[in-house]
Amino acid sequence: MFIAISAVIAALAVLVGGVDFGASTYAEYQLSRAVRRDAGLDSDPFVAILGFPFLPQLRRDRYDEVEIKAPGAAQPLIGKALLEATMHSVDLTDATWRFRPGAKIPVGTLETRVIIGNVYLGRYLGIRDLMVEAPPVETNDATGGTTESGISDSHGLVFTGTPQGYGKRVSVAVDLSMSGADRRTLEITPTGVLTGPDTADEDVPDAERDKVLAAFRGSLPQQRLPFGLTPTNWGARGSDVIIEGIAEGMTVTLPQFRLP
Repeated sequence: MFIAISAVIAALAVLVGGVDFGASTYAEYQLSRAVRRDAGLDSDPFVAILGFPFLPQLRRDRYDEVEIKAPGAAQPLIGKALLEATMHSVDLTDATWRFRPGAKIPVGTLETRVIIGNVYLGRYLGIRDLMVEAPPVETNDATGGTTESGISDSHGLVFTGTPQGYGKRVSVAVDLSMSGADRRTLEITPTGVLTGPDTADEDVPDAERDKVLAAFRGSLPQQRLPFGLTPTNWGARGSDVIIEGIAEGMTVTLPQFRLP
Protein backbone atom coordinates (compact mmCIF):
# COMPACT_ATOMS: atom_id res chain seq x y z
CA MET A 1 0.00 0.00 0.00
CA PHE A 2 2.76 2.41 0.96
CA ILE A 3 4.57 1.74 -2.32
CA ALA A 4 1.37 2.32 -4.28
CA ILE A 5 0.71 5.64 -2.51
CA SER A 6 4.29 6.71 -3.09
CA ALA A 7 3.95 5.89 -6.78
CA VAL A 8 0.76 7.97 -7.03
CA ILE A 9 2.41 10.91 -5.27
CA ALA A 10 5.43 10.66 -7.56
CA ALA A 11 3.17 10.53 -10.64
CA LEU A 12 1.24 13.57 -9.44
CA ALA A 13 4.48 15.44 -8.78
CA VAL A 14 5.66 14.69 -12.30
CA LEU A 15 2.31 15.77 -13.73
CA VAL A 16 2.26 19.03 -11.74
CA GLY A 17 5.88 19.71 -12.65
CA GLY A 18 5.12 19.10 -16.32
CA VAL A 19 2.16 21.47 -16.26
CA ASP A 20 4.24 24.12 -14.50
CA PHE A 21 7.08 23.73 -17.00
CA GLY A 22 4.70 23.88 -19.96
CA ALA A 23 3.04 27.04 -18.64
CA SER A 24 6.44 28.64 -18.04
CA THR A 25 7.61 27.78 -21.56
CA TYR A 26 4.48 29.23 -23.13
CA ALA A 27 4.77 32.42 -21.05
CA GLU A 28 8.41 32.80 -22.16
CA TYR A 29 7.29 32.45 -25.77
CA GLN A 30 4.66 35.14 -25.29
CA LEU A 31 7.19 37.54 -23.76
CA SER A 32 9.76 36.82 -26.47
CA ARG A 33 7.24 37.61 -29.20
CA ALA A 34 6.14 40.76 -27.37
CA VAL A 35 9.73 42.05 -27.06
CA ARG A 36 10.38 41.38 -30.73
CA ARG A 37 7.16 43.14 -31.73
CA ASP A 38 7.50 46.18 -29.47
CA ALA A 39 11.28 46.69 -29.72
CA GLY A 40 11.47 46.12 -33.48
CA LEU A 41 13.93 43.23 -33.32
CA ASP A 42 14.67 41.11 -36.38
CA SER A 43 14.19 37.84 -34.51
CA ASP A 44 12.74 36.49 -31.27
CA PRO A 45 15.06 37.14 -28.33
CA PHE A 46 15.90 34.44 -25.80
CA VAL A 47 13.69 34.79 -22.72
CA ALA A 48 13.89 32.93 -19.42
CA ILE A 49 11.43 33.31 -16.55
CA LEU A 50 13.40 32.09 -13.57
CA GLY A 51 12.19 30.66 -10.29
CA PHE A 52 10.25 27.49 -9.53
CA PRO A 53 7.42 26.86 -9.36
CA PHE A 54 6.15 29.19 -12.08
CA LEU A 55 2.37 29.08 -11.61
CA PRO A 56 2.35 30.76 -8.17
CA GLN A 57 4.28 33.65 -9.72
CA LEU A 58 1.66 33.91 -12.43
CA ARG A 59 -1.20 33.90 -9.92
CA ARG A 60 0.26 36.81 -7.97
CA ASP A 61 1.08 38.79 -11.15
CA ARG A 62 4.76 39.04 -10.29
CA TYR A 63 7.73 37.24 -11.81
CA ASP A 64 10.73 36.78 -9.52
CA GLU A 65 13.31 37.21 -12.27
CA VAL A 66 13.26 37.52 -16.05
CA GLU A 67 16.17 37.41 -18.49
CA ILE A 68 16.00 38.80 -22.04
CA LYS A 69 18.87 38.31 -24.48
CA ALA A 70 18.84 39.62 -28.05
CA PRO A 71 21.92 38.39 -29.95
CA GLY A 72 22.95 40.01 -33.21
CA ALA A 73 21.04 43.24 -32.57
CA ALA A 74 22.06 46.15 -34.80
CA GLN A 75 24.37 48.53 -32.92
CA PRO A 76 25.78 51.85 -34.16
CA LEU A 77 29.32 51.80 -35.63
CA ILE A 78 30.19 48.22 -34.67
CA GLY A 79 27.44 46.48 -36.61
CA LYS A 80 25.97 44.04 -34.10
CA ALA A 81 25.95 43.43 -30.36
CA LEU A 82 24.22 41.28 -27.77
CA LEU A 83 21.61 43.23 -25.79
CA GLU A 84 20.68 41.85 -22.37
CA ALA A 85 18.29 42.73 -19.59
CA THR A 86 17.80 41.05 -16.21
CA MET A 87 14.64 42.13 -14.41
CA HIS A 88 14.03 41.33 -10.75
CA SER A 89 10.58 41.46 -9.11
CA VAL A 90 8.56 42.15 -12.27
CA ASP A 91 5.05 43.52 -11.65
CA LEU A 92 2.57 42.22 -14.25
CA THR A 93 -0.52 44.05 -13.00
CA ASP A 94 -0.75 46.35 -16.01
CA ALA A 95 1.06 44.23 -18.61
CA THR A 96 -0.50 40.85 -17.74
CA TRP A 97 1.42 37.70 -18.57
CA ARG A 98 0.76 38.33 -22.28
CA PHE A 99 2.55 41.71 -22.08
CA ARG A 100 0.03 43.85 -23.91
CA PRO A 101 1.51 46.64 -26.11
CA GLY A 102 2.50 49.82 -24.30
CA ALA A 103 1.87 48.43 -20.82
CA LYS A 104 3.89 49.82 -17.91
CA ILE A 105 6.06 47.28 -16.12
CA PRO A 106 7.38 48.18 -12.64
CA VAL A 107 10.67 46.40 -11.90
CA GLY A 108 12.37 46.15 -8.50
CA THR A 109 15.93 45.93 -9.87
CA LEU A 110 16.88 46.28 -13.53
CA GLU A 111 20.24 45.28 -15.01
CA THR A 112 20.96 45.89 -18.69
CA ARG A 113 24.01 45.26 -20.84
CA VAL A 114 25.47 45.93 -24.27
CA ILE A 115 27.94 43.13 -25.04
CA ILE A 116 30.39 43.83 -27.85
CA GLY A 117 32.20 40.78 -29.21
CA ASN A 118 35.89 40.94 -30.03
CA VAL A 119 35.19 40.22 -33.71
CA TYR A 120 32.97 43.27 -34.16
CA LEU A 121 35.20 45.48 -32.04
CA GLY A 122 38.23 44.32 -34.02
CA ARG A 123 36.56 45.18 -37.32
CA TYR A 124 35.81 48.66 -36.01
CA LEU A 125 39.41 49.19 -34.88
CA GLY A 126 40.83 47.64 -38.05
CA ILE A 127 42.43 44.78 -36.09
CA ARG A 128 40.90 41.64 -37.56
CA ASP A 129 42.51 39.20 -35.11
CA LEU A 130 41.70 41.20 -31.98
CA MET A 131 41.47 39.31 -28.70
CA VAL A 132 40.18 40.91 -25.50
CA GLU A 133 41.09 39.74 -22.00
CA ALA A 134 40.36 40.97 -18.51
CA PRO A 135 43.18 42.61 -16.51
CA PRO A 136 45.78 40.05 -15.42
CA VAL A 137 45.00 40.59 -11.73
CA GLU A 138 41.39 40.87 -10.63
CA THR A 139 40.06 41.44 -7.14
CA ASN A 140 36.55 41.10 -5.87
CA ASP A 141 36.46 43.42 -2.87
CA ALA A 142 35.42 46.96 -2.08
CA THR A 143 38.42 48.43 -3.89
CA GLY A 144 37.45 47.20 -7.35
CA GLY A 145 37.49 44.08 -9.47
CA THR A 146 34.69 42.12 -11.01
CA THR A 147 31.05 43.07 -10.61
CA GLU A 148 28.33 40.64 -9.55
CA SER A 149 27.68 39.85 -13.21
CA GLY A 150 31.33 38.99 -13.81
CA ILE A 151 32.51 42.17 -15.54
CA SER A 152 36.17 43.00 -15.03
CA ASP A 153 37.64 46.27 -13.90
CA SER A 154 37.82 48.91 -16.63
CA HIS A 155 41.57 49.53 -16.28
CA GLY A 156 44.40 47.42 -17.61
CA LEU A 157 42.51 45.20 -20.03
CA VAL A 158 44.70 43.26 -22.46
CA PHE A 159 44.03 43.80 -26.17
CA THR A 160 46.05 41.57 -28.50
CA GLY A 161 46.13 41.76 -32.29
CA THR A 162 47.99 42.79 -35.43
CA PRO A 163 47.72 46.55 -36.08
CA GLN A 164 47.34 47.64 -39.68
CA GLY A 165 50.69 48.51 -41.21
CA TYR A 166 52.76 46.89 -38.48
CA GLY A 167 52.67 43.20 -39.38
CA LYS A 168 53.32 41.70 -35.95
CA ARG A 169 50.88 40.60 -33.28
CA VAL A 170 51.26 42.70 -30.14
CA SER A 171 49.54 43.10 -26.77
CA VAL A 172 48.67 46.44 -25.22
CA ALA A 173 47.14 47.55 -21.94
CA VAL A 174 43.83 49.36 -22.44
CA ASP A 175 41.59 51.45 -20.21
CA LEU A 176 37.88 51.79 -20.89
CA SER A 177 35.73 54.75 -19.92
CA MET A 178 32.31 56.21 -20.74
CA SER A 179 32.18 59.85 -21.76
CA GLY A 180 29.55 62.43 -22.57
CA ALA A 181 26.76 63.87 -20.47
CA ASP A 182 24.73 60.69 -20.92
CA ARG A 183 27.72 58.29 -20.71
CA ARG A 184 26.92 56.72 -24.06
CA THR A 185 30.36 57.00 -25.67
CA LEU A 186 32.78 54.14 -25.01
CA GLU A 187 36.35 55.42 -24.97
CA ILE A 188 39.13 52.89 -25.62
CA THR A 189 42.48 54.27 -24.44
CA PRO A 190 45.70 52.22 -24.87
CA THR A 191 48.27 52.95 -22.17
CA GLY A 192 51.29 50.80 -23.07
CA VAL A 193 52.74 47.75 -24.79
CA LEU A 194 52.70 44.51 -22.78
CA THR A 195 55.23 41.69 -22.93
CA GLY A 196 55.73 38.53 -20.91
CA PRO A 197 53.48 35.57 -20.07
CA ASP A 198 49.89 35.56 -21.38
CA THR A 199 50.66 38.27 -23.95
CA ALA A 200 51.90 38.26 -27.53
CA ASP A 201 55.32 38.91 -25.93
CA GLU A 202 56.33 41.20 -28.79
CA ASP A 203 58.22 44.37 -27.94
CA VAL A 204 57.66 47.42 -30.12
CA PRO A 205 60.51 49.78 -31.11
CA ASP A 206 60.21 53.27 -29.69
CA ALA A 207 59.87 54.72 -33.19
CA GLU A 208 56.76 52.56 -33.82
CA ARG A 209 55.19 52.66 -30.37
CA ASP A 210 52.90 55.67 -30.79
CA LYS A 211 51.58 54.34 -34.11
CA VAL A 212 50.92 50.89 -32.65
CA LEU A 213 49.13 52.27 -29.60
CA ALA A 214 47.03 54.57 -31.78
CA ALA A 215 45.76 51.51 -33.70
CA PHE A 216 44.08 50.28 -30.51
CA ARG A 217 42.47 53.62 -29.71
CA GLY A 218 38.78 54.13 -30.40
CA SER A 219 35.66 56.08 -29.51
CA LEU A 220 32.23 54.47 -29.84
CA PRO A 221 29.29 56.90 -29.42
CA GLN A 222 25.61 55.95 -29.32
CA GLN A 223 26.11 52.84 -27.18
CA ARG A 224 22.68 53.11 -25.58
CA LEU A 225 21.76 50.47 -23.01
CA PRO A 226 18.43 48.61 -23.16
CA PHE A 227 15.66 50.57 -21.44
CA GLY A 228 17.87 53.69 -21.55
CA LEU A 229 19.77 52.99 -18.33
CA THR A 230 22.85 55.06 -17.53
CA PRO A 231 25.99 52.87 -17.50
CA THR A 232 27.33 52.03 -14.05
CA ASN A 233 30.02 49.43 -14.93
CA TRP A 234 32.14 48.63 -17.97
CA GLY A 235 34.95 46.20 -18.61
CA ALA A 236 35.44 42.73 -20.09
CA ARG A 237 34.06 39.25 -19.62
CA GLY A 238 35.62 36.47 -21.63
CA SER A 239 36.55 38.01 -24.99
CA ASP A 240 33.75 40.59 -24.90
CA VAL A 241 33.64 44.23 -23.91
CA ILE A 242 30.58 44.91 -21.77
CA ILE A 243 28.75 48.09 -20.80
CA GLU A 244 26.32 47.58 -17.93
CA GLY A 245 23.74 49.66 -16.12
CA ILE A 246 21.95 48.80 -12.87
CA ALA A 247 19.00 50.73 -11.42
CA GLU A 248 16.42 50.24 -8.69
CA GLY A 249 12.70 50.91 -8.77
CA MET A 250 12.22 51.38 -12.51
CA THR A 251 9.01 51.41 -14.54
CA VAL A 252 9.62 50.45 -18.17
CA THR A 253 7.79 49.49 -21.35
CA LEU A 254 8.92 46.85 -23.83
CA PRO A 255 9.60 49.31 -26.69
CA GLN A 256 12.31 50.82 -24.46
CA PHE A 257 14.30 47.58 -24.63
CA ARG A 258 15.85 48.93 -27.82
CA LEU A 259 15.87 52.71 -28.03
CA PRO A 260 16.99 54.66 -31.13
